[in-house]
Amino acid sequence: MAGSAGSPGSPGSFGSLGTVAVGDRVVDVEVSGPSAGPVLLYHHGTPGAVTQPPYLRSAAHERGMRLVTFSRAGYGSSTRDPGRRVADAARDAEAVLDAVGASRCVVAGWSGGGPHALATAALLPHRVSAVVLMASVAPSGADDLDFLDGMGADNLEEFAAAAEGEAALRRFLEAQVPQLVSSTVEDVVEAMGSLLPPVDQEIFRRSDVAPFLLASFQEGLRHGVDGWIDDDLAFLRPWGFDLGAPDRDGIPVSVWQGSDDLMVPGAHGRWLADHVPGSVPHLEAGEGHVSIVVGAVDRMLDEVAPHR
Repeated sequence: MAGSAGSPGSPGSFGSLGTVAVGDRVVDVEVSGPSAGPVLLYHHGTPGAVTQPPYLRSAAHERGMRLVTFSRAGYGSSTRDPGRRVADAARDAEAVLDAVGASRCVVAGWSGGGPHALATAALLPHRVSAVVLMASVAPSGADDLDFLDGMGADNLEEFAAAAEGEAALRRFLEAQVPQLVSSTVEDVVEAMGSLLPPVDQEIFRRSDVAPFLLASFQEGLRHGVDGWIDDDLAFLRPWGFDLGAPDRDGIPVSVWQGSDDLMVPGAHGRWLADHVPGSVPHLEAGEGHVSIVVGAVDRMLDEVAPHR
């Protein structure tokens, strides 16, 4: 492991950044918080990067936890892993946990990070004590879920392109990048307009969410859209693990979902709550894709605190 700001697991590290080797690939990693604290391992949204959400970082530090984030393959400087499945995130997560010296963790995932968090728990049960799914995507091939129903127009176009294959998806996503990495809150709101209900637009305008998302988009997409492509294609394929595995190992799974979400509609959260055995559902009326996380982050971490 190498890092320009110190090794992520070093004593007293706070906000350190480095890379972790995974076979012949590398993964970007960032760590903040008390060096001896229990680990909250966070899987970012789609698109996204290692960039730490300020609201999650503050909540974790207040509870004495280290926040560990990493860029999935193909984002930022994390080496691409073409054809990766959702399940493959567990391999990278294990390498990151080894690098920061954590035998166990609480794992969380927002939006497109949710399936990857669930995969980490299912495939590394000896390393995971609890799971927090924040407005998580559900499986696209489920017989009793209309995957696209209730999504905003931008997402409908994106997944239509993904269904055509990588070439069509690349053309579509590359056309979205210039506006996503622009420098004003209003530009972000405009670029994501069909995906932001009023409650999310208000959060963007009065908090540090928009600057965080801009930084995450800029970092994740600075070398191109490979990570975004591979996320979308992975969501449309079988995920590669058993959704019931965490329950068999006694790992609690908290499912948080807003009813007004236009990126990942409420039906996804209801499906996960119904089909992930032993899950604890929090299906919150009037909340969106962003507001559910910003508004409930303290409750999320308080619920899993006994399992740290």
